[in-house]
Amino acid sequence: MRNLPRPSMTRDITTRAARAPRALRMLARAGLALVVAFTLGAAQPAHADAAFDRWVENFWPQARAAGVSRDTYRRAFANVTPDPDTLRLMDKQSEFVKPIFEYLDTAVSDNRVETGREMLQTYARELAAIERHFGVQKEVVVAIWGMETNYGKFMGKHYVVRALATLAYAAPRRKEFWRSELITALKIIDAGHVSPENMEGSWAGAMGHTQFMPSSWRRYSADYDGDGRRDIWTNIPDALSSSANYLKEHGWQTGKTWGYEVVLPRGFDYSLAETEKTLGEWARIGVSRPNGRGFPRPSDDAELILPAGASGPAFLMLRNFFVIKRYNNATAYALAVGHLADRVRGGGPFVHEWDRSALPLNRSEVKELQNLLNRRGYSVGSADGMAGPATRRGIRAFQRAIGVIPDGFASQRLLARVRAGR
Repeated sequence: MRNLPRPSMTRDITTRAARAPRALRMLARAGLALVVAFTLGAAQPAHADAAFDRWVENFWPQARAAGVSRDTYRRAFANVTPDPDTLRLMDKQSEFVKPIFEYLDTAVSDNRVETGREMLQTYARELAAIERHFGVQKEVVVAIWGMETNYGKFMGKHYVVRALATLAYAAPRRKEFWRSELITALKIIDAGHVSPENMEGSWAGAMGHTQFMPSSWRRYSADYDGDGRRDIWTNIPDALSSSANYLKEHGWQTGKTWGYEVVLPRGFDYSLAETEKTLGEWARIGVSRPNGRGFPRPSDDAELILPAGASGPAFLMLRNFFVIKRYNNATAYALAVGHLADRVRGGGPFVHEWDRSALPLNRSEVKELQNLLNRRGYSVGSADGMAGPATRRGIRAFQRAIGVIPDGFASQRLLARVRAGR
């Protein structure tokens, strides 16, 4: 991306300020081993794990075969112990466990909106160049940044090699995936894009300002300033360019929005939820935008989504909504990114308020619901705790049978009715 302008001196100062906490930490250390030990969590007592140490030793041939140098391997694993938080956090992602209205309260808070507007001004030059180059609206890029790390304020407290090694060693599932991500993380260090002490990220190894997994970094990261490094940890323009490139490569439609909040007509057929029609076809059956606004491109395809059932807001989601879901495959996340982008641009809150009494089910409750629906003849497939399309179809069939709105929403109220058989 050498055709993009270099950041101004003001932005360089801002980027250096983003590095300052790491620089201060590094001043207190003497020698590389101490630096890495501190970053790996040596502030807490280290507990020897002989089995993990053997696993690290046995993993070296695989890393060597992938081209990782012995020196990088030693540096990356200096004083590494298993990360106790990583396994604990595997099933606790907030976008999957919180009610959507609680999730959005934080994700699109007034403070996050205001800070996003400030970031638009602070990085106006860079964001304009990124928008021209990748075709992704600058507000969407800023919203991704805000959602992922609150604009760099919290990029994760985990050393990425440690987190990925823990998962590759002890995760109950997807171990081959974690091994592959670990190899890629080691190669990133080996190539000099980031030092071990700066490779901070989430419990699952998502890294930097915009939280890329190592494999996503390899495929989609971008070098904004042409310095030969794709530094999503300390170079903000690199990180923002990388997010824009990710969305572009997954099919972002330039100049189009993510979706629209809509009002459903009286007597609406809720079996149309999760079906796709053109915006013009939706309009002809009475689906409209609040305040009477029309759809700018009636020929665009859109899918009707009811994130909290019939009692909450309804949305027609366009292609770009599903592109955002490629970043994080959760409806709550993609809705938050789209809404935050609109708010940062100057838009207002949703018109239809959330029904805060419509509480969703946790995973164990979804499993119970699935088992009950299967026993009552509403086939939803295996009870996996995930309320996917088959489960929602079964819910709608049950709802029709008992004479309530068939919105397919797996709620606490619904579970009570299924338990009672009515």
